[in-house]
Amino acid sequence: MTGKNLFAPPEDQNAFTDILFNALLGFAFMFSVAFILIRPEVTEGKINPKAEFMITAQWPDGHQDDIDLIVEDGEGNLVWFDAREAGLMHLDRDDRGWLGDAITVSGKKIENPLNQETVTIRGIAAGEYVVNLLHYKAETGRPVPVKVKVEKLNPQVNVVFAGTNTLAGAGDEQTAVRFKLDATGKVLGLATRDKLLIRTEDFDAKQENAKQNGSGE
Repeated sequence: MTGKNLFAPPEDQNAFTDILFNALLGFAFMFSVAFILIRPEVTEGKINPKAEFMITAQWPDGHQDDIDLIVEDGEGNLVWFDAREAGLMHLDRDDRGWLGDAITVSGKKIENPLNQETVTIRGIAAGEYVVNLLHYKAETGRPVPVKVKVEKLNPQVNVVFAGTNTLAGAGDEQTAVRFKLDATGKVLGLATRDKLLIRTEDFDAKQENAKQNGSGE
């Protein structure tokens, strides 16, 4: 019995062993690939906001004055600090100048001097969009330069408009740009002709009442 171990196994047994080993190896590989494909994608912590256009208004960092960004769509919907959502538009950031620029965390003061308001358009609706600026509160008593930018985000970021308006003081409302969209989101034209969106007698009365009460936006 012992002497038989000195002889090599038959050739057909070697072939069978090789085939079995390769089959097991292939099965293990396919199992690994299948496991990778069925593993759920980790999405926790990811943010994927849907937006077609982004409009920003920015004035000097650390400036005390309160500037408001106001946008009207083709249907007359209006978005600003008093109506943060309207139609397909959303006010993502309302900046009040130097107010709220500093917070205290664990006894340490943290400051963010950036002055910027942002409105996103989260779908395509044909019509004319009007982008206005309102000098809501003037703490410094001096004119404020405000940069306005309109960007088309899809399929790639493209700057539609970039310009600067100088606001003279509290209550000054100016049109930065007006742009028209077709049903596909194509920009058909730009204009800067003024169109007041907020400055009405009702608004002036509301602002004066806020001043008297020591409150405001």
